[in-house]
Amino acid sequence: MIIVTGSVLAEPDSLAEMLRISIEHVHRSRAEPGCLDHGVYQSAEDPHRLFFYEQWADQAAIDAHFQVPESIAFAKALGQMSAERASIEILTVADEAS
Repeated sequence: MIIVTGSVLAEPDSLAEMLRISIEHVHRSRAEPGCLDHGVYQSAEDPHRLFFYEQWADQAAIDAHFQVPESIAFAKALGQMSAERASIEILTVADEAS
């Protein structure tokens, strides 16, 4: 399984739009093959910080996700509205032995 986490800080005047497009992106991504979980969350400490958590079945699924034109457009739009460069971390999780 592949786990992807990310974080982005919204400019105060762009928070509502960033939330809107993030929720749209999450819903669209959940329908992609290999998507096990995908969510966006607002920080309790700083409501301008959005956190993304995703689970994907395998590397092929996440590679395909990153090639979807809507995913590319989403990342570009989010980057244009953010107060700082977004962070992303991709982790491969070994399956537990049965």
